[in-house]
Amino acid sequence: MNRRHFLQVTGAALAGTAFGSRVRVSRAAEGPIKIGLMAPLTGVAAAGGREMVDGWTLWWKQAGNAVAGRAIEVTVEDDAGTPDTALQKARRLVEQRGVHMLVGNLLANTGLAVAEYVRGTGTPYFMPIVAADDLTQRHRIPNVLRVAGFSASQMTRPLADYALKKGYRKVVTIAQDYAFGHEQSGGFVQTFTEGGGKVAGQLWNPLNTSDFSPFLGEIQNLNPDVVVAIQTGADSARLLLQWYNFALKEKIPLLTSQNTVDQSVIRTMKDEPLGLASSAHFAEGRTDAANQQFVEAYAAAYNKLPAIFAAELYTCGMWVTEGLKKAQGKVEDRAVFLKAMREVEITASPLGKTRLDSYGNPILDIHIRQVTKRSDGKLWNTVLETYPNVSQFWKYNPEEYLKQPPYSRQFQGIKS
Repeated sequence: MNRRHFLQVTGAALAGTAFGSRVRVSRAAEGPIKIGLMAPLTGVAAAGGREMVDGWTLWWKQAGNAVAGRAIEVTVEDDAGTPDTALQKARRLVEQRGVHMLVGNLLANTGLAVAEYVRGTGTPYFMPIVAADDLTQRHRIPNVLRVAGFSASQMTRPLADYALKKGYRKVVTIAQDYAFGHEQSGGFVQTFTEGGGKVAGQLWNPLNTSDFSPFLGEIQNLNPDVVVAIQTGADSARLLLQWYNFALKEKIPLLTSQNTVDQSVIRTMKDEPLGLASSAHFAEGRTDAANQQFVEAYAAAYNKLPAIFAAELYTCGMWVTEGLKKAQGKVEDRAVFLKAMREVEITASPLGKTRLDSYGNPILDIHIRQVTKRSDGKLWNTVLETYPNVSQFWKYNPEEYLKQPPYSRQFQGIKS
């Protein structure tokens, strides 16, 4: 589907909203606030991209497509999940459409490409999903904020603490062999080994692995107390199904990253992921009012329970709204607007309470979740335990922490 056709379809589907290429709405004297939303609507990450747009759309529909007396005009662009396309679309949005801000991207390589571009333009860029650690650590850019997202290694540190409290002392990790997998694995094993745990082995599977049996055999030979799986997309479902079919579920405890048992994965499964624990800043089964209002509204609008990407974009919409209110709608003054965005504190959202640290990354509650079954038979994630106010630097001094190398296959921060 090309961009023009996508915008026509979106505009028709959201009649009466400000989504689409040039939807006409009543405008304040200052004119509309123009936002460029980038998501992978074609390619391997298209399902996640659709959930991004759905979560974002739901928020602005609820907000009336206006804030601070100005209409909101959103142009959606398909980044196709590739850096070259993402860069091309970012340039089009900024240089031709004249957007006041960019929002989105899903894959790290697309986010990195856009971040480098806005380093030169000064355009505010808000990343609710792209989790590459160094974008808010060693290579941070003043006008790039990880609004409503997280840094990759931040999410797995509470999971390591939880594993230690459960009495696990010998772990094997199996992670996708790219930056996100390296960083999430590093956050886990560094925290785990500093707490007294040992790493029996680290396995790295290529993206789009169809057969996990060689890895599962090696895991059994290593005889761990616990296995930690860090997977996304189709690899998540394949690993969970094969784990179950190899009868390992009852033999070796399995913990996972948030994406491995995300709603986008488990909604099409049966009982294979039931009972699995993970760490995440979003749990669709969390019972507070703000979260349940979002879950119910999303389910009513799209006939499915929301995944993490939808929750992040919805919360990003909330954050942008509050920032614009603080800036009194003065989005053209980038310094004023970015300062306002850094000062926003969200008190109730699908992600709970959250605010930015001085590096532009959220401090937020991270939940240990468990896959359970609802009364209607659907699987979802409910909360076992909550770690409040988790920083991307965990319990480390930021300046000291940043002296260590970034996580990679070669450096995992393991304490011997």
